[in-house]
Order: sequence, then C-alpha cells, then structure tokens
Amino acid sequence: MRISRRTILKGAGALPLAAGNFGFAALAQPAPAAPSATEIPPVLFVHGNGDHAALWMTALWRMESNGVPRDRLFAINFSDPLARADDTKAEPNKSSTEDQRRELGEAIQELKRRTGAPRVALVGNSRGGYSIRGLIKNGGGADVSHAVLCGVPNHGVYDWDAGLNNEFNGRGPFLRGLNEGESEVTPGTAFLTLRSDGMDKYAQPDGRFVGKPGTPTGVTAEGPALKGATNLALGAVDHRETAFSPRAFREIYKFIAGREPDRVAIAPEAEVRLSGLVTGTPGGVATNRPVAGASVEVYRVSADSGERQGPAIYASQTGTDGRWGPAKVDPAWYLEMVLTSAGSITTHFYRSPFPRSSDIVHLRAARPPGPADAGAGSVVLMSRPRGYFGLPRDTVLFDGKEPSDVKPGVPGDSISTLRFSAAEAGRPVAAVFNEERIVARAWPASENRIAVAEFTY
Repeated sequence: MRISRRTILKGAGALPLAAGNFGFAALAQPAPAAPSATEIPPVLFVHGNGDHAALWMTALWRMESNGVPRDRLFAINFSDPLARADDTKAEPNKSSTEDQRRELGEAIQELKRRTGAPRVALVGNSRGGYSIRGLIKNGGGADVSHAVLCGVPNHGVYDWDAGLNNEFNGRGPFLRGLNEGESEVTPGTAFLTLRSDGMDKYAQPDGRFVGKPGTPTGVTAEGPALKGATNLALGAVDHRETAFSPRAFREIYKFIAGREPDRVAIAPEAEVRLSGLVTGTPGGVATNRPVAGASVEVYRVSADSGERQGPAIYASQTGTDGRWGPAKVDPAWYLEMVLTSAGSITTHFYRSPFPRSSDIVHLRAARPPGPADAGAGSVVLMSRPRGYFGLPRDTVLFDGKEPSDVKPGVPGDSISTLRFSAAEAGRPVAAVFNEERIVARAWPASENRIAVAEFTY
C-alpha cells in the first residue's frame, strides 16, 4: 500500500555536523567509534492517543541540531488516532490496535525504502508504544533496531475485571499478550522505557484520571517499565514530557546513537519555512484525515500586544491532501495562524517564534462553543500540546493570574480557558508557561471565532 504524505511526514531543516579536531593519545586497543549522525538508523516517531505528528516537532529539531539529516527523521500521522472503547468493536473514526499496527508497519517499510536502511529506530509516546510493541511482538522486529517507549502504560492505565477489551486495561487480552513470558520484550530489538517518578497521570494508583476517583487502578508509577528492557525514571516529568521534554530527548538520542548528544538546545536557522496538514474532527472525533478547502492565513504579530504587523505573509486554501504552506518566516517573529474551514469554528492560533523549519505544523480547529461559553463575548484558550500544566511545579499565568481550571498536584490539564465580555473583544491576553510567553487577542465569539495561545515547549 502506498504511504501518503499525510501518513509519514518528515522533520525539517538539518544542520551539518561540525567537524571535530581531537587529540587523543595512542591506545593499544582503541574503543570502537560511536556511529556518526549519518550512521544512526532512521528514526520514526510515533504519537499517542488522539495526537498527531506535530507533537514531535521539538524532538525533530533537537535531532537535526545534532546533525541527523532531516530525511532520516519521520513522524507518523495515524489516520484515526483515537482508540475504541472496545478493541473488538468498530467505532466511527476510531482505530483498533490492529489498525495501528498495520499503519505503523506500512510506515516502516516506506521509511526503509526512502532511506535504504535495513532497520529503523522507533520512538513512541503513550498509545504509540502499543503499536510499536505489537508490531515487534508479531514478527516486525527484524525491521526495528531500537524501541524507545516514553510514558507508555505497558501494564495498563488500570487493571480491572470490567472492560477487558479496552486496550488500556492491563488485565485485558491485548496487554496480557504483550506481557506474557519471563521477558516482556522481544529479542533482537533494544528496548528502552522512559517514565515519570510519580507525576504521570496514566500511571497512578488512584482512578481519578480515568473517571473513578477513590478506586484503586491496580497500577503504579512503575507501570511503564518492562522486564528485559533498560528502564529509566526521568524525575518529576508528566505523561507527555516523558517523550517531548529536553530531558527525554537526551535519553532517546543517547540510547539510539550510543553517545551523549552534542547539544540539547535547539540550534536556530537563519531562514524558516513552515507547512503542515489541516485535519478534521468529524462527529466531534479528532482524526488526522485531511481537510480540503480550508483557508490558512499567517500574520506576523507583536510580541507584546499580539497585534498584526502588516498584511498576511501567507494565505492559501488546502487541496485534497489537506496541506498548507510553505510560509517563509523569520525565526524571531511571533505569529498568528488563522484556520477557517466549513463546519468548524474559525481558530486564531498564536505562536511564539519558530527557531527552525518544520513541515508538521499541523492545524486542527479548536472545539466548538460549549454550554460554559454561553453569553461570553470572547473565548481564549491556553494550550500546551507537549505537556501538562503543573502547579506548583511550573510558572503558569493566564492574563496575569494562575488559571483556576488547572488542578494542582499531578499534572493533568493541558488546556485552560478564559471568557471575556463582548466589550473586551480585541484586548490582549498574555499566556505564560515558564520561560515561554505568548500574547493572544480576544476575538468576538459572535463571529464564530476563538483564540488559542499554543505553547511550543
């Protein structure tokens, strides 16, 4: 089956690996050299439940900043990324474990074809690790040199008698099949698990995060670890930070490359080009299926006020492939990206500067207005796709205050909402997460518009 660009999307913008000049004393038996960046196996990044390739953007940038060529870095977009409630029963626009395994297998073969490499490395977050383990367990290990599982609930999000056909149930047939035997990994592939030390919302002893507070889940913070793998706890990172944080990147790179990265910081480019995919939510279900005829506009905005600095620097409509771009921007510019598509709310995404190019700047319209938004003149969202807001762990401010809808303790909220009166339409709204600051503008809800301050880090 041919893999379309919406299924595999490559990272953008590589830097050449700088030549080194090293003076070592002669050794009787020199240690074998670690592989160069171009000798590292191609890496395929696999997203989690309901997510898409764009969450791996910063990981791709960090890989490129260490000299890994852009054409050896890819991130998959599963067509229907949300899991079924019952893995054995079809649901519209949702996928089974077999659907995921099949799409991943096709993506691996396409990556091998493009690069000519005999094997690839796989890096997965959350549900993405299920498809990786399922593929390797069922005969795909010959194609996979390394498997890095980040925050993957390998022994379930819960371990209950009820709902055995839910793939996240550690007592169900899917996970029992993956975990049977003395070793829980498949020989021939090197396995690494990365987990949080108690701050992962899906590795908790209490059922609060699965809608049953006070009910024991039967799993612990060690649930992502596997017998037979290299298992590392990264500290007080949250569920997504096990994959997308700088700390996680260091371990991912070190495990695959066999050495420390030269740098963890992202090396900026002088010229940045951005593009991506517009995806839809048919029936309210998040998918990665392309949306044709969507309008995308990109504006440079003031870092201090969010006001537009001149006309659109990019404007177009998507074709049948759902692709937009490329838009050429300066790496110092703050941006507003406006997405308008039939049947969806017009979404104004405010973003901090992009230090490097990317062709996975994916856009999915924000949620439609809900009962809580009734009567609001403007609605502004603050979103952190690559992690959660942790209070008091993080500095989180929304319009100058800690958001009241972010619960303290184990980080579990990645979106906060503010509502304003009609008289406040057009006002600036500052969103702060640690060292990243974005100023959005409040747009009139009466015009079917919503603003999103979306953090990159």
